[in-house]
Amino acid sequence: MSDSKKSIRLPDEILSHIFTYLPIKSIIICTSLSKTWKSLIQNPTFISTHLHHSHNNNKNNLLLLKLSRNDKQVYALHKEDDLDFTEYTSFDSPFHGPHLRHPHNHVIGTCNGLLCLSNGLLYFASELLLWNPCVRKLLQFPIPRATFDSRDLSFASFGFGFDPKSNDYKVVRILSLLRCPSELGKFRPAVDVYSLSTGEWRMLSASASLPPTCGIRLRETPAFANGALHWIAFRKDYNEFVLVFDLGDEVFRQILLPELPGTMMWTRVSVYGNSIAGFQRGSWSGPINIWVMKEYGVASSWTKFSYQCPSLGPLRPHPVGFRRNGEVVLEDVSEYNIIDGVVVLSDKDRRGLISWNPDSLNVKNLEIDGSHKTFLGSYVESLALLDKATKGPHAIMVGDEL
Repeated sequence: MSDSKKSIRLPDEILSHIFTYLPIKSIIICTSLSKTWKSLIQNPTFISTHLHHSHNNNKNNLLLLKLSRNDKQVYALHKEDDLDFTEYTSFDSPFHGPHLRHPHNHVIGTCNGLLCLSNGLLYFASELLLWNPCVRKLLQFPIPRATFDSRDLSFASFGFGFDPKSNDYKVVRILSLLRCPSELGKFRPAVDVYSLSTGEWRMLSASASLPPTCGIRLRETPAFANGALHWIAFRKDYNEFVLVFDLGDEVFRQILLPELPGTMMWTRVSVYGNSIAGFQRGSWSGPINIWVMKEYGVASSWTKFSYQCPSLGPLRPHPVGFRRNGEVVLEDVSEYNIIDGVVVLSDKDRRGLISWNPDSLNVKNLEIDGSHKTFLGSYVESLALLDKATKGPHAIMVGDEL
C-alpha cells in the first residue's frame, strides 16, 4: 500500500500501538512500505515506547553469547527459560569488510539491544562500534588519543550502558597510567565519556567527577547494573574494591569488598539480577568463590557461595556470568597444551559451556562450544539506532551486509 493510494488513514496513535506489538522483522518491513510508517517508526519517541514494551512483555527471555563457529565469530541469542537453552537466532560478526581492519573483536557490553564492540586489542583499541544486529545498523566512531605524556604507558578499560536520566547511551573510557609495571595503581586515571546523542567524546575534569587514585583490572569488562558501571579496582597497597561510575550523575563511588586470604584475588564483577556479584579465585587449580551482593550498594550484604567448581575437563572453568534463574554459566576448557609444566591455552582449544545451580549443585552441559573470552549478557530486541542518520561528522553508518 503506497502513500498515494491509501483509502484509510489511521491515526498515528493507533498505528504506533499496532507496530509496538509486531516482531522486529515485521516492523523493519513496514518501514519500506510507506514513508509515513517509516517516519513514525524511526521517531525516537516510538523507539523508546517499543523498548519499554519489550522490557515489560518479553515472553522469551534471551541471553546473548559470543561464540566461535568454523573459525568465525558468531553472536547467538538463546531462550534461557527453555530447559534445553534453545537457540533463538544468531548473527555473524559485523567485523568484516574493507572499513574494518581487524577480523576479531571484544564485547565491551550490551544494553537495550545494542552491543558495544572494540576492534582488535581491547587495551589499545583505536575504534569502537555500537551494533544493533536486529535492525542491521552499525555505528563506528574513533577513540580520542591519550592525553598523557607519550613517554608514559597507558591502558584503557571501556564500559557501556544507558543513562535513563538523559535517555542517552554512553561509552566510558578509564585510562590508567604507569611509567613502569610496579607503578600501576599509583596514579589517578583519566576518564573520557562518549555520548551517542552528541556523537562526541569529552574528558571529565571536575574533581568531584574523577575516580580515586587506583588501578583497574583490565582483563574483564565492567558490569552495568542500576544505571552504573562496576569495575574491580585496587589501590597502591593492592587493597581491592568495586569502582562504580554512575552514568547519570557522572560521578564515581566505591563499594568495599570482603577481605580475602592472601592467595585469592578478585577477578571480575558480574550482573546478578538487580544487583552485582563478584568472582574470586587463586590459581588454575584453586577454588573459585562467588560473592553476591544481596542488597545493592550495601557492602555488609555480600554473601559468599564457595564450591568445588564443576568441570567437564581437568581444569577449573572460567565464570562467564549468570542466568536470570541464578544459575552460573561457566566456560570449561577440555583441550589444552602443557609446555614446561605450564598450562597454555589457545583460541582453538575446545571450551564447552556449562550451567551450574549453586543451590541444588546440579550441573548441565549446555552442549555449546565457547570461544576465547566468551561473552554472556541479557538481551532484548530493540529498534535502537534505527533513528540515526547514515552519515555524520563523527561516525559512519554501515549496513549488516558489508
